[in-house]
Amino acid sequence: MTWVTIMVRNPLAVIGAAIVVLAFLLAVVGPSILPYDPVAPDVSIRLRPPSAEHLFGTDRVGRDILARVIEGLRVTLSVATGAVAIALLVGTPIGAIAGYYGRGVDAVLMRLIDALMAFPSRLLAIALVATMGASVMSLWWAIAVTAVPRYARIMRGGVLAQREREYVQAARVSGERDLAILFREILPNASAPILIQLSIDFAHAVLIESSLSFLGLGLAPPTISWGQMLNEAKTYMEFAPWTAIFPGAAISLLILGFNLFGDGLRDAFDPRNA
Repeated sequence: MTWVTIMVRNPLAVIGAAIVVLAFLLAVVGPSILPYDPVAPDVSIRLRPPSAEHLFGTDRVGRDILARVIEGLRVTLSVATGAVAIALLVGTPIGAIAGYYGRGVDAVLMRLIDALMAFPSRLLAIALVATMGASVMSLWWAIAVTAVPRYARIMRGGVLAQREREYVQAARVSGERDLAILFREILPNASAPILIQLSIDFAHAVLIESSLSFLGLGLAPPTISWGQMLNEAKTYMEFAPWTAIFPGAAISLLILGFNLFGDGLRDAFDPRNA
């Protein structure tokens, strides 16, 4: 069976994939189809509970929470996508080169990775954002730096498992250069664990971005973030719980979707299920 067939036969993986696809679709088209401006206040309807007019209710200054949740989704996914892309593009070559050349190159690169892993990921992200300031770019790098070691180690292990295989030996005998062998021959055959890690790191990036925004270290208003919405809602939890329930549920659902999708990919690429 192909990995796609295995994924389709896994109901939890299908649910995760549906959540992820729907999230990206909403992030693209959602803001354009909503009838309310997510940043425009209307104090005459402040803290209204969910109703037919405002499905998720309104917040402390009368802004529609559904519109803000969807706009926050767009911001969250843009931060997560950029951070994961940077981590992938930085960590994968480091791990690939370390695994392929081994010895001194491997020792130096992996000790650098070990040093990076010694810092708690959230503490390192907080320190980087505090140093660089609150912006999309600083969030990208703050989240990416904590994920680079994972990609480096996963790719190093994959390359170590592939570099002495027959097809690699044949490529060397035919005169291909080392980098061509590494990136054309080995990497495509060692990339399955990276795909699984990508889905997991999207969930990780969503959680870190929301945590930083909740602490006031994320993007500043009027940019909308789910963590920022939770921070604003904590004062009104007793008499307007919907202001926290919906952004909190959005964070949980999106993380669940990425994790279910990642679990499905892991099962699909497991050799025992081939």
